[in-house]
Amino acid sequence: MSTIYRHRGRVAALSRSRPADDPDYLAAQRDLAAANVESYITRTLAAAPPLTDEQRTRLAELLRPVRTPAPDRKAVVAERLAELDGGDDHAA
Repeated sequence: MSTIYRHRGRVAALSRSRPADDPDYLAAQRDLAAANVESYITRTLAAAPPLTDEQRTRLAELLRPVRTPAPDRKAVVAERLAELDGGDDHAA
């Protein structure tokens, strides 16, 4: 049995008895989406000419983006206040 059909069946079964925000139902939907993407990528790569290392790296980065840490809120606020404080020559 195809993985996609199995995931599709699980989504269908859960959709009859679970609310739309149920964690198991949401996980089943996510698993179905991933199976569909995997199938599409597999078919596309099978039909395409061989990729270069650079092309493979660029495509892999689409699936695993570089994550940057969130800015320190206190530092951002302090910097913005300093800009506002020093930017007004007409302040009393």
